[in-house]
Amino acid sequence: MLWKTQPLPVPITSVFRFTTPHFHNPTAPRFPTMPRTLAIGDIHGCDVALGTLLDRLQPAQEDTVVVLGDIVDRGPGTRQVIETLMELKHHTQLVFIRGNHEDMMLSGLQGGNLLRPWMRYGGQQVVDSYGGSLGNIPIKHIEFLASSIDYHTTPSEIFVHANLKPGVALEDQPIDWLRWEHLDRVLPSKHESGRRVICGHTSQKSGLPISNDDHSWICIDTFAHGSGYLTALDVENDIIHQTDQQGSYRGNVALMDIIA
Repeated sequence: MLWKTQPLPVPITSVFRFTTPHFHNPTAPRFPTMPRTLAIGDIHGCDVALGTLLDRLQPAQEDTVVVLGDIVDRGPGTRQVIETLMELKHHTQLVFIRGNHEDMMLSGLQGGNLLRPWMRYGGQQVVDSYGGSLGNIPIKHIEFLASSIDYHTTPSEIFVHANLKPGVALEDQPIDWLRWEHLDRVLPSKHESGRRVICGHTSQKSGLPISNDDHSWICIDTFAHGSGYLTALDVENDIIHQTDQQGSYRGNVALMDIIA
């Protein structure tokens, strides 16, 4: 695997910053020119990593950006991440899949006995990003979280936050599998639909995506809020891009060259 057997490229701080940061500059050349589907793994409040990634990817109006959930909690910049993604909706086709941490945040905001568990698993960092008070969270941010969906499909891929229960139709999948069920050490075999599954949730401390043997199941949660990276997969071209919360970039590497 390229990133394990060869020295990594020197991390590069993103320099692609335009008047509207993070989004496509129509005067800047970009390759490939065909519309892209860009899947982004668990962001977990890593606002700098997300900004650097979007600066590199330059999403255009014809592209589709699929955010695989868990955009909130743990990292320092949940507020900034939400604001960035809300703005991104005006510049590209955004698909926002709900993760278990969105579930916890939405439940915790209802108060009662649901608040303390959320605080324990990253909610405090969310509150800190809003200046230390739950009352500072705008309604439009809560509505944005609530607008997230269970999964997204294309003719060739299924995008889901966590997992899929074998033998169960997509429309009947249990919520606890879609948002909470971690992958086993041995990844599932090819989905019965024949489509490739792209997911997050099961964090890879190595900082590298993982795949099953026939590459029909890919996990791109690469521990952005810890010591790893935020990963984007250019789905049609199978190209990986990664950034970290320090603003460093590595990538434009073939998926098959670096999967664990």
